[in-house]
Amino acid sequence: MNEQARILVVDDDPDIRQLLRVLLRDYRVEEAESGVEAVQRLRADAAYDLIILDIMMPGMDGVDTCQILRRFSASPVLFLTAKTQLGDKAAAYASGGDDFLPKPFSQAELMMKVDSLLRRYCVYKGKREAYQAADVQLDEQRRCAVKRGKTVELTAKEFEILRYFFRHQGKPLEVRTLYEEVWGDSYMPSSANTVTVHVLNLRKKLEEDPANPQLIRTIWGKGYQFG
Repeated sequence: MNEQARILVVDDDPDIRQLLRVLLRDYRVEEAESGVEAVQRLRADAAYDLIILDIMMPGMDGVDTCQILRRFSASPVLFLTAKTQLGDKAAAYASGGDDFLPKPFSQAELMMKVDSLLRRYCVYKGKREAYQAADVQLDEQRRCAVKRGKTVELTAKEFEILRYFFRHQGKPLEVRTLYEEVWGDSYMPSSANTVTVHVLNLRKKLEEDPANPQLIRTIWGKGYQFG
């Protein structure tokens, strides 16, 4: 998709890092062997278009690493892991991850995920459209929200969800439709939990009282209504 895209691979296994470097040879790939090193790299230079992050690492695991990265980076995060239980996925998404690829994976699966995340992040990066609801605005150029003049940092997936909400402001949106449009993937029973986790994170960032949301409201039996 974007041959100049810059990707950071974070994995304690040198063989996995080498494999990913070979599979992603059309991109600018850099490596980190631990969560601590990844955080240091991102603090020094946050201009990565994608972070591929292993979950099961000694010391600081991938989930903890992602939580820290989300304090200063909106780059999309693709988790790689052998842990495939629903609870593991929920924790990964709750930490700010954008997608999830179980090990072992095929080259086709990897490239599909990578291309999708890069397309959404790189194609829309730098564009600006005027979106506003109540006291919240969407800043297309910085890929963040602005609430009462203060910047609200968003993950790549949170940004896409919020943009979709703005584009369909006032309309009831089914969870299935939201997932298929934003994630670009087929809806499965577990997909509802993925959407729920991301919407909860958005509410925590944008609502005055996340337990009693006024901006992103639940429409029981249907999905959500924004604005």
